[in-house]
Amino acid sequence: MNNRSGFVLASSLLCWAIALPALADTSSVKTQSTVVVKKKGTYCADDPNCMNRYHPEIKAVMKAKPGQMLRFETRDALDSDLNIKSQPKDVLGVDLNRVHPLTGPVHIEGAKRGDALAITLIDIEPDEYGYTTVVPGFGFLRDKFPNPFIANWKLNRMEAVSDQIPGVRVPFNGFMGTVGTMPGPQEVKDWVKRETELGAAGGIALPPEPKAAIPAAVCGANGSHKAECLRSIPPRENGGNMDIKQMVVGTTLFLPCYIDGCGLFVGDVHYAQGDGEVAGTAIEMGAKVTVRTQIRKGMAAMMKNGPHFEGGSQLKKLEPDRFYATVGYPLKKAGEIPPYMTYLDNKKIAPLTNLSEDLTLAARNALIEMIDWLVANKGLTPEQAYVVTSVAVDLRIGNLVDLPNYAVSAILPLEIFDKK
Repeated sequence: MNNRSGFVLASSLLCWAIALPALADTSSVKTQSTVVVKKKGTYCADDPNCMNRYHPEIKAVMKAKPGQMLRFETRDALDSDLNIKSQPKDVLGVDLNRVHPLTGPVHIEGAKRGDALAITLIDIEPDEYGYTTVVPGFGFLRDKFPNPFIANWKLNRMEAVSDQIPGVRVPFNGFMGTVGTMPGPQEVKDWVKRETELGAAGGIALPPEPKAAIPAAVCGANGSHKAECLRSIPPRENGGNMDIKQMVVGTTLFLPCYIDGCGLFVGDVHYAQGDGEVAGTAIEMGAKVTVRTQIRKGMAAMMKNGPHFEGGSQLKKLEPDRFYATVGYPLKKAGEIPPYMTYLDNKKIAPLTNLSEDLTLAARNALIEMIDWLVANKGLTPEQAYVVTSVAVDLRIGNLVDLPNYAVSAILPLEIFDKK
C-alpha cells in the first residue's frame, strides 16, 4: 500500500467513526420499566409513602402496571433508633404501636376485587445493619425470657455476624416478612369483629389503636376511621406479617385483591430467620425490595383462608449441610398451664401431664431442649441461644396423626458455627 492509499483509508475510517453514535456501556442500556417507591424522612410518620395500619381508605401512593418492576425502599420492623451500638436497655424504649412501618400501598392498574395478585420476588438489597431483639412480654417463650436483649448484626450479601453472638455466621436468605394487599370494607368489619370476640374471651388480640398510627388522617387519634384501622402484627387472609422464610428470591406469592388496584404494600424485611421466629424478631433490617406483579383474574376465590405461593429449587438453599435436632411432644408437669392456654378453662388442663394433639406444646418443648443443648454444647447464654433459634433454627412438624402425641422437631444448621 502506498502512502496515498494509506492516507485515504485512514481518512475513511475516521469519517466512519465520527458518523457513528457513541457506543454506550451495557449499564446504560435499559430493558425494564421500574417504579420506585422511595423511603423519605427519618421515621414512618415523616414519610408520605409509609403506613403502619390497614384500611381501604388509605390512598395509594403510586400506580404501577402489571409486569413492571416495583422497587420498595423499606424500613426496619420496629421503625426504631436501634443501631450497631444499641444495648438491651434500648429495647425497652421501643414503641410497639409503631410496628410495622410499611411502604405503599401501590395501585396495580387493571386489578379488580376478586382477582389475585402474583408477586414474584426478584431481589433484596440488604442494609448494612440489622438486629434481633428479645422484647419483654413478646415471643414464643416470653414466660422464660422476661429481660430485654439485643444482637446487633453486621450484614452483607453473604452473611451476618454479631459481637453479641460470637462464633456464629448466619447466611443471607432474605425475604419480605410483611407483604400484602389492602382489605375491603367488609373484610375490615369481619376481622375487627372476630378479633374483638377473641379478646373478649381472654385470648390475645390487638384491637385498633390510634396511638402512633400512620397515616394519621385515617388511623390516628383524630383519624376518620381510627376505630377500624387494623394492626399489622397478625397475618390475615390478605397476607401481611406472615414471616414465612420460604418466600425467598425466585418465589411467587399469590394474594387476593379485596379492592380495585389491590393496594400492594411491603416491609418488615428479614435478612434471615428460622422457621418460627421464636424470639419475636428475626434479623430485622431495612432493605430495597424488587418485585414484579401479574394479575390472575378471578383467582381470589381459591384463597379462602390465606395466601398461596410457589417456587422451585431455591428452597434447597435453605436446607442445612449438617444439622442437630431435638424432638418435642405435648408433655408437661402436673399443675403447669402453658402460657398460650391461660385464657381457657384450666380445670382439666392443669392436672394433666400429657395434652392431646397439642402442636404448640410440642414445638415449645422441642425449642426449649434445643436452647438447653446450645447452652451446654456451644457455650452460649440462654439469651444468645434463644436468638440463635429465632434466626437459624427451623421448627418442623413431624406428625399430626400419632395420637395423642404430635411431634415437632427443632433443626439447627451446624454450619453456622464454622470458622472462616
